Amino acid sequence: MRPLLADELVDLHSYASLRSDFRRAIIEHKRGRRMAVGDRVTLVFEDRETLRFQVQEMLFVERIGDPERIQQELDVYNELMPGERELSATLFIEITDLASIRPELNRLVGLDEHVSLVVGEGENEQVVAARFDPKQMEEDRLSAVQYIRFVLSEAQAARFEDPATPLSIRIDHPAYAVEAEISPQVRASLAAGLRRA
Repeated sequence: MRPLLADELVDLHSYASLRSDFRRAIIEHKRGRRMAVGDRVTLVFEDRETLRFQVQEMLFVERIGDPERIQQELDVYNELMPGERELSATLFIEITDLASIRPELNRLVGLDEHVSLVVGEGENEQVVAARFDPKQMEEDRLSAVQYIRFVLSEAQAARFEDPATPLSIRIDHPAYAVEAEISPQVRASLAAGLRRA
């Protein structure tokens, strides 16, 4: 997908009046791009609209109007934009008990080596390992929010678009092993993005 440009953003004053409608629309849009992987991990697959919303919110909350600073925000979020035959997602580790946050995150250190997109099943299964953002990685610590991407071959992208091919996200970490099917709604939204990339 092509990067976001400054002229695609709404100025702060205009955004203030559009914000509630924009938020409602993006919540609905994200519903078709969100999936739970077990009870502790959620993925939200990013695209131009989800990232544009994040930029707009950052500019609004931080009151950023300077063109140079706007471009800096765009540069940060454009790094999350999926490229050709890529899926980009924000991975959230859901821990509601405040006292459990650090122990749970410590148990999941190494997660970056255990998340994959599974295309097909059985003998026809192909596993696409998630690529975690290296700027977020520390050897002995894990953040509750991670940016990941899956890079597909042409053949894998074609299979992704075939409704007859099972698709799932697999986590096979020793402390958290689960596999979740990608729903038809999420799959349709992601396949459309793969065609536009």
